[in-house]
Amino acid sequence: MDAFEAISTKLEAREFASKKVPGETKKKILEAARLTGSSMNTQHWRFVLVQDRSNLKRLASDSISGKWVEGADFAIIILTDPKVPGSNIDAGRVVQDMELAAWNFGVASGIYTGVGEASLRKDYSIPDELKPSAVLGFGYPKRKTLGKKNRKPLEELVFPERYGVKLKASDLS
Repeated sequence: MDAFEAISTKLEAREFASKKVPGETKKKILEAARLTGSSMNTQHWRFVLVQDRSNLKRLASDSISGKWVEGADFAIIILTDPKVPGSNIDAGRVVQDMELAAWNFGVASGIYTGVGEASLRKDYSIPDELKPSAVLGFGYPKRKTLGKKNRKPLEELVFPERYGVKLKASDLS
């Protein structure tokens, strides 16, 4: 799948089919994470791969906003070093790269950040120096997830040269 097509068709998923994601696809998703750029090339993020059904259930119970992750085929807890400048941006970059790599193989994903941090740390042996930045659940979509995204038009989001200046088609030529 072409990168722009992946961006324009990928939607968040909260329900997944029972079909298993092959190990080679999981590896490519994790490779996409590893290859993502990071602030000052620190590569400070770490990833906890959660695949066991009982651990996915525990992950859901450690969640405030991601109870749905229990139905995922697997999940990845993204950990970052908050002492690294730009660590929040790096977390977003790595999340996006994993989601787009997954979608390239037809694997859907969803993200959440609401976690019960104390229980998550305990259940997954997360060291104090790393911050649980996000959790991604992955699996084949239960429903067709291609569709028209509900997004504002460029004219509401882009301002040529100065904020508030109306964008015209000629500004993009």
